[in-house]
Amino acid sequence: MTRLFLLLSVLLAFVAAHTPAMAQPLRLQITEGVIEPMPFAMPAFVPENSAGSQYSDALARVVAANLTNTGLFREVPRSAHIARVTSFDASVSFSDWRAINVQALITGAVEVSGNRMTVKFRLFDVLSGQQMGQGMQFAGSTDNWRRMAHKVSDSVYSRITGETGYFDSRVVFISESGPRGNRTKRLAIMDQDGENVQMLTDGRSLVIAPRVSPAGDQAVYTTYETGSPRIALTNLASGQRQLVGNIPGAMTFSPRFSPDGRSLVFSAARGGNTDLYRLDLGSGQMLQLTALPSIATSPSFSPDGRFITFESDRSGTSQIYVMPAGGGEARRISFGSGRYSTPVWSPRGDLIAFTKSHAGRFHIGVMRTDGSEERLLTASFLDEGPTWAPNGRVIMFTREAQGGDPALFSVDISGRNLRRIPTPGPASDPAWGPLRP
Repeated sequence: MTRLFLLLSVLLAFVAAHTPAMAQPLRLQITEGVIEPMPFAMPAFVPENSAGSQYSDALARVVAANLTNTGLFREVPRSAHIARVTSFDASVSFSDWRAINVQALITGAVEVSGNRMTVKFRLFDVLSGQQMGQGMQFAGSTDNWRRMAHKVSDSVYSRITGETGYFDSRVVFISESGPRGNRTKRLAIMDQDGENVQMLTDGRSLVIAPRVSPAGDQAVYTTYETGSPRIALTNLASGQRQLVGNIPGAMTFSPRFSPDGRSLVFSAARGGNTDLYRLDLGSGQMLQLTALPSIATSPSFSPDGRFITFESDRSGTSQIYVMPAGGGEARRISFGSGRYSTPVWSPRGDLIAFTKSHAGRFHIGVMRTDGSEERLLTASFLDEGPTWAPNGRVIMFTREAQGGDPALFSVDISGRNLRRIPTPGPASDPAWGPLRP
């Protein structure tokens, strides 16, 4: 069975500068080799009118940062550039870029008319001296100029790796402020790189554990506005919200959307038991999925909607289980040392991410959906609550140092490229949304 370590291998043959036609196609491929990130050059976008000048450098900086933050790419600094890109349609002097060891060259142009912007780009394989695919352009409001850069980044990433990008996506999270003993926690949303943060709740009531709908237009979360845990459903554009999944005498929490967005699965605690329920958002009908004298919580659907993974202490300690989405017999899949929690199915369907605590340390890990090939990606005083990037290659989670504030971190599924996500202040409970339409 193929190992799932995501390691990098660039399939590039060595070619002297005077024989570029012999170079192999530019490609990052998933293998078990380990090499340095691919060097690329990202000159400022060419302004095609005077109004575009204010965005030309900023667009390029966002694209370069996106690619660099993956750990797959390394930007060759502009101070090392020999050639200068002054026209989008001009021919490329590949020998100048080979001389500074650039393998991928990205050029772009921007034009602005009023509040409308057009951004276009070209991607070149420097070693072979060829353009990779056709040039592309995106149009939209100048208010969304960063999103244009994310779209360019996704296209470049996809052409080089053969996989879907994840830059044009958003993350819902809990933004924290105030003293540690009296924290205000507000629902917030941001771009995947930590920019464009917007607060979605006013902080007057505690909110935790948000989840984003498959369409990216709604979020569910647990709120304490009534004094006990309840599930709130909110429209991310309008801010309209409602409490859903009410069960008399029960506390409801830990909701998550089904893959089609039409239902929720969540936990309800009543009479000493905590069981899983499924709510049809259209009809309001509910189905109880578990009924055991134990805790069942943190449910997550498989991407095909056929199964649910969840955590339960029915074996005596918190472990991970999988059961049919309509209820039925659950199968335990975690058998390592320690306690397992917060399982989340990968968008690709091949892995389940989880939180593990063992020997005084917390870890973010992944395993196959049958529990095999468990791998721990992180270790710290407190790591918890994984959420998947839309392409299933990166995991974001909450990390808290002993005596410190919580922060958001990401790591790829090889355990490489651990990095902190910038937020305005302490942050927790990330929920990565889909690529934006």
